Order: sequence, then C-alpha cells, then structure tokens
Amino acid sequence: MALRTKPRAALVHARALSRRAVAPLRTELDRLASRDDGADLALFHDDAPAPSGGGNQFLRALVGELEARGLTVERNRISGSTHACLFNSFNFDFRRLRRFARDDVRLVHRVDGPIAAYRGYEDGTDRRILRINHELASATVFQSQWSLERHGELGLELRLPAVIHNAVDPAIFHPPELREPLEDRRVRLVATSWSSNPRKGADVLTWLDRHLDYERFELVFVGRPPARLDRARVIAPLDSHALAEVLRHSDVYLAASRDDPCSNALLEALACGLPAAFLRSGGHPELVGEAGLGFDRPEEVPDVLERLTAEVEERRNAISLPSLTTVADRYLEILRS
Repeated sequence: MALRTKPRAALVHARALSRRAVAPLRTELDRLASRDDGADLALFHDDAPAPSGGGNQFLRALVGELEARGLTVERNRISGSTHACLFNSFNFDFRRLRRFARDDVRLVHRVDGPIAAYRGYEDGTDRRILRINHELASATVFQSQWSLERHGELGLELRLPAVIHNAVDPAIFHPPELREPLEDRRVRLVATSWSSNPRKGADVLTWLDRHLDYERFELVFVGRPPARLDRARVIAPLDSHALAEVLRHSDVYLAASRDDPCSNALLEALACGLPAAFLRSGGHPELVGEAGLGFDRPEEVPDVLERLTAEVEERRNAISLPSLTTVADRYLEILRS
C-alpha cells in the first residue's frame, strides 16, 4: 500500500504553525539568557542576505559605521543593560520586540513609505506600523521630508518625527579616479532595482526600451526589471561591490520609481558620481537637488538626457549627499536623547 503524503500547501502551513508555536518559547529563553548581557544599541530588523533591498543595504552600512567606532550592536534582542533600540519599519518580529521592550529603553522607529503609496495598494501595513509606533516608540525617523509630509496627509501621525536621509558605505560607493570622456561613444544610462514592483519605473523603462535613440545612448538595467525589456541590456542582481563597478562605468542614472521615499539605489548612483534623470515623485527631488533634472512623463526623458549630457560636469559637481558619519551621528543623537 502506497504511503499518502500531504499536499505541499498543507506541509507549508504546518511548518508555519510550528514556527509560530516555537517562536514565543525561543523569545522567553532569549530574554532570560540576555539579562546579564548588554550592548550600546539593539537593532530589530529581519535582515536579508545580499544582494537585497535598500533598507538592508542602509542598515548594514549604519551598523558597520557604528561598530567601526567601537560600539556594540545586538540584533533582535534587548539585553539587561542595553538602553537604546532602533526598530525598522515593519520588517521585524512585533511580538518579540514587545516582550523585550522595557520602560528604561529608548525605542526609535525607522519608517519609510507610506507603504500603500509605495506599493500602490492598501493592505493594512501602514496602520500596523502606526499601532506599534504609538505603543512603543519614543521617537520616529523618517527617511525623507516627502515621507513625513505624505504620512501627515494620510492622517498617519507618528511620534516625535525627525528626518534623516539614508547614506551609503563610502568604501563601496564612490566616484572613479578617472572617467572615460563622452566624445566618440554612446552615453551610458543605467537604472537599478532590487524589486520588480511595476512602480519601480515600468512605464518609463518600457517606453525607453522602445523609443530611446540607441545610437546615441545605451541603457543598462541591473536587478529585477519591473517590465520586459527587449533592447536594453539586463544584468541580474549584483552584490554591492559589483554594482558599484557598473555604476562607476556609467554616465547618467535613471531614477524612474514612483512614490519612493528615499531610494537607496539613487543614493548609490549619486555617491558614484552619476547625475540623475529622475521622475518628480517621492523623495527623488530632495535627494538629487541640482545634481540632475526631473521629468513627469516618459516622453520627456530624451530631452532630459540630452541636457544632462551637455551639463554633465556641472551636474556631477552639484552632487551633495550626507556622509555615513553624519547620518550615524544623527541616529545616535536621537537614540541617546
């Protein structure tokens, strides 16, 4: 008689239930074990292995900067003598944080979004973020002024807000020592995205794929394209070091995402010395400043690219980003207030 096996969906569901049942016990054991430990800072965030999205990239860079200063950062627990904790958006175990939280610990909530605007649909995530913020947060860090104001427009008032832009690791993302002149070759336009969400610029990329003058420009996309691209060169997701090399080999960055609060991909490109052609949406205008030109419709991009090419040195010299050191100082200031 043949053995009957559970359908795959049932097995997956059973394993998920098992993990949920074990998680509270693991949390209690970790709380007991951490009573006599301590760190300068706790970070609650479910990190994803590289290559991964911008939030993971920024938090790795921030933790690296803090640890280079000799500070200790513990992950997903708050030990007995730890008195400051940074928790990230909704990308962590809410229940675990609630069990570790204490009155003598300052809890700072780093948020992005609004998630509904960023994703293009409402699934209750922003309200979940609001609830945990009001329940636990001492203060809130928004990644852009646009994000702060957009939350306000939607009636999402979070505790004691401050705006701190993200920053990138300067050891990885920096300009090249020498650049190849633009004369007698095509201008290299590059776009990057870890997510394949259509709001990452599907409409702009699709239009350019069909209409860009490929004798004048070449278009490279690195990551997971949000739409099918037939003429552009598509490169699979790269780790940070390899991505930085591609950026340094390029001339102009295309930031086509919609309602992106503080695009780490855009910051990485700017840090590598690329002026940007950007969709006037989300935090793009405040990040780029005079280091690029904006557009509202795909049909405007060719003229923007021509002007950027003519003004490339001027726009490159206008790049102004907060250093990772300055950003880390701002976080520490809020965590220690």
